[in-house]
Amino acid sequence: MYVIIALLLLGILITVHEAGHFMAARLTGIQVSEFAIGMGPKLLSWKSKKHDTRFSLRAIPVGGFCAFYGEDDIGGKHTADSRAYNNQPVWKRILTVAMGPVMNFVLAFVVTVMFYWIGGVSEITGVDPFIHEVTAAGPAYTAGLQDGDIVESINGVNMLDGTTDTLLNTIAGYREGDAPLRMVVRRGDTTFETEMTPFWDEAEGKYRVGVTIGGRYRTVTRPCGLGEAISESWSTCVYAGGMIIGALKDLVTTGEGLDQTSGPVGVVSMVSEQVAAGGFEAFLNYLVVISINLGIMNLLPIPGLDGSRLIFLIIEAIRRKPVAPQKEAIVHLIGMLFLFAVMIFFTFKDVMNLFR
Repeated sequence: MYVIIALLLLGILITVHEAGHFMAARLTGIQVSEFAIGMGPKLLSWKSKKHDTRFSLRAIPVGGFCAFYGEDDIGGKHTADSRAYNNQPVWKRILTVAMGPVMNFVLAFVVTVMFYWIGGVSEITGVDPFIHEVTAAGPAYTAGLQDGDIVESINGVNMLDGTTDTLLNTIAGYREGDAPLRMVVRRGDTTFETEMTPFWDEAEGKYRVGVTIGGRYRTVTRPCGLGEAISESWSTCVYAGGMIIGALKDLVTTGEGLDQTSGPVGVVSMVSEQVAAGGFEAFLNYLVVISINLGIMNLLPIPGLDGSRLIFLIIEAIRRKPVAPQKEAIVHLIGMLFLFAVMIFFTFKDVMNLFR
């Protein structure tokens, strides 16, 4: 069920993106030959007699397209046809190409506004520490601690005071000759006591017990009006966009994050797991983040994507003369082959991860 929900999320994002191209084309009078959701063989197909546009739903639920009449006319078949896409004013073509990514940004913003306006704005009031990871053969492992455990107190001192500092400082503050740390630990609905003696870590220069500490935010939700919801949503979307751009920069310059990059299979797997754990709020969160991601990625000047087509259109607007269709088509073809190769690579990687 959650896999279907994840596919639904991707379907919404793709539909909104392609609808951006479609609506801009209709507004500017550009004829759309086919509006398709998904790739590969057609599952459903019907044709609008009024606008001569074919609508189709295809078998592979990844991707989609909005094909314009006379687009990519390499052979010059539609050169004298005033209805052809390439014979439309350049500003109309720029608008139709740009509106796909723009609609992804609009979707993210509108969803966030509605979420804050209806559900309220969450404010962080503190952090609850927990055991993120237990190192094998360390004191914590020997004492029976497991990933996800919550240390409630050490030597009678409360560790859940809204920070991670108290827990970290208490462990690091151990001194040679002190009594072992007596811990009250909560695991799910049960609580138990254990004790351990920290060891001196020369590399870190402090006492440790062999755990990595994580933190879960404490939040309170308060109602807000439409104006505040718009303001908060703008800040949220700008922050998410900045994080995505920063991650892309690190990926290109240093390769950081390549091991965490996923293709469609990995995205569906991740979203389905998170929605199963976090419910509707997790679904909306991923809808917003992936929608912004999709908008940014499509604006990159990579051949085959909207960003590359915008570059060619801007060059045409400056030169007042289009780039030769054959040359542009070759650039886009190379880009599409590259993108397909990347997708195949990450799909294979994601499938192997699923088996692991």
